[in-house]
Amino acid sequence: MIDVLIVDDSALMRRFLTQIFEEAGGYTLRTARNGEAALAQMSQCMPDVVTLDINMPEMDGLTCLSHIMVRHPCPVIMVSSLTEKGALATLEALELGAVDYLTKPGGTVSHNIAQVKDELLSKVQAAVSSRPRQADRSANRRGTVAARAPVSRDMSAQPAAEGLVLVGVSTGGPSALETLLGDLPADLKWPLVVTQHMPATFTSVLAERLDGLCDLHVVEVGRPTPLQRGHVYLARGDRDLEIRMRGGKLTAVPVPASDDFAWHPSADRMVASALEVLGSRSLIGVLLTGMGDDGAETMARLHDQGGKTIAESEETTVVYGMPRALVERSGASEVLPLEQIAGRLKRWLHSI
Repeated sequence: MIDVLIVDDSALMRRFLTQIFEEAGGYTLRTARNGEAALAQMSQCMPDVVTLDINMPEMDGLTCLSHIMVRHPCPVIMVSSLTEKGALATLEALELGAVDYLTKPGGTVSHNIAQVKDELLSKVQAAVSSRPRQADRSANRRGTVAARAPVSRDMSAQPAAEGLVLVGVSTGGPSALETLLGDLPADLKWPLVVTQHMPATFTSVLAERLDGLCDLHVVEVGRPTPLQRGHVYLARGDRDLEIRMRGGKLTAVPVPASDDFAWHPSADRMVASALEVLGSRSLIGVLLTGMGDDGAETMARLHDQGGKTIAESEETTVVYGMPRALVERSGASEVLPLEQIAGRLKRWLHSI
């Protein structure tokens, strides 16, 4: 049995969520109407997983989360609205130590929450064995990056890409990307193209946030975009991204999400399209923390064809699913903790 504490100020939402878990079976359930009530319960009996609403009276979700991470560390899944404000709060929660998030399909009181039933159950099950990132590490990283001198970004001077670093990431991604990108220089030889499993409202906010925290220029790909050095291209949420050759230039092209792929934006689709237009030796694949196996099949193919690949090692992932799948396919050239991946990329690219 998985012990779940549901924290939401809406009695209706607490009932809807409780019903989902009861119908699935295998869960012990408790509820709390705000952050203070949740902390009081956790001091008496620790849950395996907490689902935590963001907007609550008396003590909101972010305040409650900060207390949980210090006083009662355990896996927390944030329950957020699909708004820009909700996206900002959710990204902050992930930096504070939340494992994952669930977006309400119908606003603050979501009568159609059952639409995301399967997503909720899979995320709670994954959270049980997850390793939440420590909040102080993210805070230190933000302080380090923010203290850097401003970087001059003359976009017109950047040459077109000759090769690509392809990054796939899901659960725990925002913090992992902050660490990876924060250690890469503005003059990195190849651009990075990133698929992060997120809705569109979230990827636009994430791109803007990352752009202010690293030397590379981070943009969300909302239209066909020629790829240049010194840039990170983040696939827009709820769509897929393909690499194509247009006018003699490598171009990131957003395309409608395909039912042929389980996750969106799809890392497998991104890598497969890149392999079609570039030789394997002009590609580096990086698979970071996340549920499932998105990216593993195509990055293993990239590796088998002579390309280089990196899987994040288990000890630094929030959820080891995606990199584990690559390792199990014997598709990883290197298995490295998150903090060592940027250094390996720099060394590889320097030797090209």
